[in-house]
Amino acid sequence: MLRIEGKPRDLGGFTVARLLPHHSRRLVGPFIFFDHIGPARFEPGTGMDVRPHPHIGLATVTYLFEGRIRHRDTLGSELDIGPGAVNWMTAGHGIAHSERTPADLRASGHRLHGIQSWVALPKADEQCPPSFVHHPAETLPVVEMEGARCTLIAGTAFSTRSPVAFNHPTFYLDAELAAGTTLPLPAEHAERAFYVVEGEVTTQDGETVPAGHMLVLQDGGGEAWLKANGASRVMLLGGAPMDGPRLIWWNLVASEQALIDSARAEWKADPFGGRYGRIPDESEFIPLPE
Repeated sequence: MLRIEGKPRDLGGFTVARLLPHHSRRLVGPFIFFDHIGPARFEPGTGMDVRPHPHIGLATVTYLFEGRIRHRDTLGSELDIGPGAVNWMTAGHGIAHSERTPADLRASGHRLHGIQSWVALPKADEQCPPSFVHHPAETLPVVEMEGARCTLIAGTAFSTRSPVAFNHPTFYLDAELAAGTTLPLPAEHAERAFYVVEGEVTTQDGETVPAGHMLVLQDGGGEAWLKANGASRVMLLGGAPMDGPRLIWWNLVASEQALIDSARAEWKADPFGGRYGRIPDESEFIPLPE
């Protein structure tokens, strides 16, 4: 098993801890990127402002515990995401989006806490047209066991399927656990990991995993479980191995360097044209890193 400790970075008013990609493990199933945002407190008049930036070859998955984020993209989508809902943006050939604090929360002040993850697209889909789908919290299935409440964000687990469509075997769960609860991990998936958002858990091998740490299990699936040492919140994730390695540069993911090179060149030449297009009501953008 591989233990990964998140290293919080201050992004100006809030912290983000990155778990994936890691130098010892780039992918867990299709998951190639995993950030823990906050928890953060924004005072009145302040908020999050992630200016327009591009993506290819992946789907972004935003999932919040607290707060709201306004999503805008080059398809014309504009929608706030709140706790328990899912924003699933498939970049495919190319999309750009921004993420900002809505005006009402910016005026009043608020807390923000959640997970931002990316899943790599299968090779057959990495150049597909971009799309955006919002799934309200009440549409996600909940699996209840003794002492556990598990929201299935995506994929299949515990004989249940999420309505979030993705063309690769996967699972992604938000598990809220009472103290002393033992939770099995889905045995049918070959690559699995869990991240402790709050609390502390112990594995079947007796390893204690505190908040802010991810544990990647040995590949192959099979029986595995964790036990909550106190009230805890844990994200479970993974799936089948991807159809080959993936390259990642900045916000771009691809199976071939040429795909990244062309997407990079187009953003540098014309952020609001070419494959990306313009985001309504946005004039800023994040320049290509030098």
